[in-house]
Amino acid sequence: MSERHHVLDVPATIWLTGATSGIGNHLAEALLRDGHHLIASGRRREPLEQLASRFPHQVTVAPADTTDAHDLTRLKETFEAQAPVQMAILNAGTCEYLDVRHFSAEIVEKNMTTNFTGSVRSVEAVLPALREARQQDLPAHLVIVSSSAWWFPFGRAEGYGASKAALTYFAQSLRADLALEGIKVTVVSPGFVKTPLTERNDFPMPFLIQPNDAADRILKGLKKGATEIDFPKRFTLTLKLLGALPQRLVDAMAARMTRKSREDNP
Repeated sequence: MSERHHVLDVPATIWLTGATSGIGNHLAEALLRDGHHLIASGRRREPLEQLASRFPHQVTVAPADTTDAHDLTRLKETFEAQAPVQMAILNAGTCEYLDVRHFSAEIVEKNMTTNFTGSVRSVEAVLPALREARQQDLPAHLVIVSSSAWWFPFGRAEGYGASKAALTYFAQSLRADLALEGIKVTVVSPGFVKTPLTERNDFPMPFLIQPNDAADRILKGLKKGATEIDFPKRFTLTLKLLGALPQRLVDAMAARMTRKSREDNP
């Protein structure tokens, strides 16, 4: 099978989850402006229909909860009807912080269910469609939106960070398995982006960027064929460097940051 071009080089059909707000909504608009056809998914139908009304004949409204296996099973029919589906951008996610003084396994489970299990189920749903595109000698690409948070052990982020660490390992391992089939896998690891989720944060967010900026950086990386996309670089490079320090120093810094956060937000 040949690799004549990247998926985004010409108009293609793309499945996007988490399309109703934040990064996903801005990604949707950017892809539609580029002439792509979008299978747009999210839990709320109304924002999806509003998107479809602004871009007639370019949007297939496909409301779905990625944690619901039944919803994803129904989407397989949509993928078949809209074939070939050449790209899936799995962007749906959540973030709930844990107060260790009132430890709740349920909070960890909610993060894992949405961020990890929901993404894994989404892969199961869309992979046959991507394989069908490859059978037609078309490029196929799976994009999984993770986070840079798991590179450093931030206090209260046990559930969120663990879910994103699991998701990144899963994606990178899947990349190795799908390489022989010619299906590309890209992991996106953003820093802090101004979204409805981060607006709930009660702590300073260094190098905070706007969601349209995040969407532009993701698309720029995808068009270059990047398998790993992280931004903003000043933030992600700092996290990588901190994470590479001896563990005792990492532990000391993380504990000190947690103490300060509790002092500021008792």
